[in-house]
Amino acid sequence: MTTTDVTLLTLGGDEVSVGASRIAELGSRLRGDLLAPGHADYEQARLVWNGMIDRRPALIARCRDVEDVVAAVRFADEHELPVAVRGGGHGVAGHAVVDGGLVVDLSPMRSVEVDPAARTARAGGGSRLADVDRATQAHGLAAPLGVVSRTGIAGLTLSGGIGWLRRAYGLTCDNLLAAQVVTAGGRVVTAGGDGDPELLWALRGGGGNFGVVTSFEYRLHPVGPEIMVAFVLYPGERAAEVIEFCASYTATAPEAVSPLCFVGRVPRTEAFPEEAHGLPYAALAAVHPGDPAEGASVLQPLRELGRPIVDLSGPMRYTEAQTLLDEDYPDGWRYYWKSVELDELSPDVVRRVLAHAAAAPSDHSTVDVWCNGGAMGRVPADATAFGARPAVLLGYEANFEDAAAADENVAWVRDSIDELRPFSTGGAYLNFPGFFEEGDELLRASFGEANYARLVAVKNALDPANVFRFNGNIAPTA
Repeated sequence: MTTTDVTLLTLGGDEVSVGASRIAELGSRLRGDLLAPGHADYEQARLVWNGMIDRRPALIARCRDVEDVVAAVRFADEHELPVAVRGGGHGVAGHAVVDGGLVVDLSPMRSVEVDPAARTARAGGGSRLADVDRATQAHGLAAPLGVVSRTGIAGLTLSGGIGWLRRAYGLTCDNLLAAQVVTAGGRVVTAGGDGDPELLWALRGGGGNFGVVTSFEYRLHPVGPEIMVAFVLYPGERAAEVIEFCASYTATAPEAVSPLCFVGRVPRTEAFPEEAHGLPYAALAAVHPGDPAEGASVLQPLRELGRPIVDLSGPMRYTEAQTLLDEDYPDGWRYYWKSVELDELSPDVVRRVLAHAAAAPSDHSTVDVWCNGGAMGRVPADATAFGARPAVLLGYEANFEDAAAADENVAWVRDSIDELRPFSTGGAYLNFPGFFEEGDELLRASFGEANYARLVAVKNALDPANVFRFNGNIAPTA
């Protein structure tokens, strides 16, 4: 631990020097580690998945249990410090780290306990999708999570959670049964169960505005462990047909299937034919969570749109299916994503999507078409903080390695999204938020005015000083 004073930034933006003895006192109260600049682990610990984020917190509290989180939050409260919360560190907006403040790092808290009889799982706030999938699949069960196994469950859940099971079983937040939360001042509360039902409502899609969520309890569903996966890349000249087929197939397919269509350029890897490297493609992907033989029949239409570039479909373990897209998102690359929600995919929208994809500055970028409905679409807008459930989500992902290319990649996403706004319902998926440039306007449109007002009331009750502001922030009015 540091033997010198540490300079931190207060919530008001003022610098304050905290003596080495006070820092050492906090360190002695933690079962985990307290890192400051100069510590051997500090430089690595301050990094997050998105290489566009380069921030230097004054302190990083690596918490091993809820008592560590309480100590860290109380220290921040005592010194009026801004607090960032790191779960998996995979959030594209980079809110897991803050300049000059305190990071509450939950990454050591990755235990997962499964009750197969009750079909529930309780996971630590630092858990990743792979941690939960590994534990639940041992019992032939799964929570509806995302599609990249290294994603943290915390950010995913708190802003919704779309994945391969969304039409079958809903969003991740729809399956959140309870949570343990450390609120401002270091108070430990329970959301759901015998605890605060209003806080649970807010955590189901309302973001990380209300405290540090140290554990999540999920409803589980029978899945796998062997399932059938469709994953086919078609030539780019057929992209309009592939996108339109994805929408029409979804309208009639069993709700067990949640298709994803995405357009981009063929990766230059051994998994794809060398002669196709760099060429435009349109991909269709989906999983069937039940019997692989039944799944093969249900998913077959996704594989019959003509000669593909490559067909990677086949039976596999669910845990393997959850890693299919992992290699597309290396740690430390640069990512800038935004999204729009639509009620339908009109031909005009499809034409614009294809023009945008062709103009992407990076060969690694994609435009993703999430066709929704099913269980996800039947949840009333006011039943969770997540809000309305439009039929289609368009996600624009600028994925690139070169820092010098940031401006053109960010501009590509912003300009494309601006062109689509006239077709949108106004909302966005807040796990694909850009850097929340629109601020309050985007949040109100995404949650809906009634839900937004209800979230403000929860914020007023639990965090009136806005300690937890590094998120899609809902400012208190208290």
